[in-house]
Amino acid sequence: MNSTESSKPDMKLFWACFIALVATSFVFGVRANTIGELQGSFNLSENEKGAINGAGMWPFALSIIFFSLVIDWIGYKTVALFAIGCHVVSLVLTLKADGYSSFYWSTLLVAVANGTVESFINPVVATVFNKDKSKWLNILHAGWPAGLALGALFCALFPETKLFFDAVWKFRFALCFLPVLAYAFLILPCKFPVNERVAAGVSYRDMLKEVGGVGFFIIGFLMYFAIMQLAGKEASLSSSLIAGAVVGAGALAYTKSLGNWLFLLVLVIIGPLATTELGTDGWMPELLKLNAPAASPNFAAWVFVYVSTIMTVLRFYAGPIVHRFSPIGLLVLGSGVAIVGLLLLSKSVGYAIVAAATVYAFGKTFLWSTTLGLTSEQFPKGGALTLNGVSAVGVLFLGVLGSPFIGYQQDQDLHARLSKGHSALLAKVEGEAKPSIFGSTPSLDQAKIKALDAAGVEELNKVQADSKRGAFGNIAVLPSFMLLCYLIMWFYFRKKGGYKPVAIGAH
Repeated sequence: MNSTESSKPDMKLFWACFIALVATSFVFGVRANTIGELQGSFNLSENEKGAINGAGMWPFALSIIFFSLVIDWIGYKTVALFAIGCHVVSLVLTLKADGYSSFYWSTLLVAVANGTVESFINPVVATVFNKDKSKWLNILHAGWPAGLALGALFCALFPETKLFFDAVWKFRFALCFLPVLAYAFLILPCKFPVNERVAAGVSYRDMLKEVGGVGFFIIGFLMYFAIMQLAGKEASLSSSLIAGAVVGAGALAYTKSLGNWLFLLVLVIIGPLATTELGTDGWMPELLKLNAPAASPNFAAWVFVYVSTIMTVLRFYAGPIVHRFSPIGLLVLGSGVAIVGLLLLSKSVGYAIVAAATVYAFGKTFLWSTTLGLTSEQFPKGGALTLNGVSAVGVLFLGVLGSPFIGYQQDQDLHARLSKGHSALLAKVEGEAKPSIFGSTPSLDQAKIKALDAAGVEELNKVQADSKRGAFGNIAVLPSFMLLCYLIMWFYFRKKGGYKPVAIGAH
């Protein structure tokens, strides 16, 4: 039932969408807290771990863009059923993985399923709650940290459990079937609404005009990188620019529009935002574990749960917070607090990490969900495309550039630290250089690390702890850039008389 035809929103449909989002992040949370064990099992470098994290993100963007373009034709229910099928098949393949390559491809299919979920839940909720979009999109996206917390919680509660499997990581990924089956059960009987844009009679071309030639250039540029990774080939900057220019030129010729400048600014911001939030989420357990208190072996996992729980609770109470600050004011405040939190994490060891992580959690909580709220309220003519396109570009940037760069930077930083004052140790553990999108990167051989004596392990752990802690400081550059952009938007809305949602019939 369309919300324009009834004053009572379909809450069963909302909760089905909420649990579907929980299922996507549950897998993400399990992978983030299991990647360390996989490193030992599959002899992964930091860059390969980054590539796996990236494969868990950028195919999400390909599926969300594709379905955003066709979802109003084929229907929300069809897309939801496809997502369920992809989730089930991807988890079966994950349990059968026996090395880097097979796990990489199963992770990629999980990301396709996750993007398919995102492609229908956002426009559905924006349509059902078309008078209060920012509030309800924030509440919907409380499902993301809730799933992260649950996934990490299971990993912390069952650190050595194998049950019917031959490895701990297989048991953990088998648990991912629980939320997937739960949302499948909830989705099947639901009836989906007609999108707000379609119901208002806004044409397909007018939807595309909001993105325009420049927006499609950005999407095409990043998609080329992703497709080349999918094909196992290296993408050069020049070829990616050409691909983006071709896509952008085609969109410009069809729409006669460069795109809404404000929407284009949101697209520029979302890549650093995705890396600040999702990229850090994916790496956090690994970045924290060597700086955790010695008496708390699962400390990093519990911090992950703690941060995700804070985000879940705050997003559920987003309504009065958004009303108090406005979406743009909340983005300015959140990015500033996120900068402070990341800088504190870069200096914190032991239990001081909890205080730093609390600040970081408060900063990042509303960034992604409020951006979706702002997009749905300012560009309603864009329908599913603008709303999901923001998520797609953020995840594309994160998958092909952001997450791999975090891993690449760690490999480079660790090698530099070992070269300076620990050259004898480096000679014992150095592995072969491995290719990456940023060029050849040094690596450590996990088999050689296992052969180190106690003194060597202690020395290596100390260097790695310093390197991983410093990664948070490097990431803080991203919300600093975001803050500058949000201030531009804040002054723009202030000049217009304040932030106001755009009615879909406005010109």
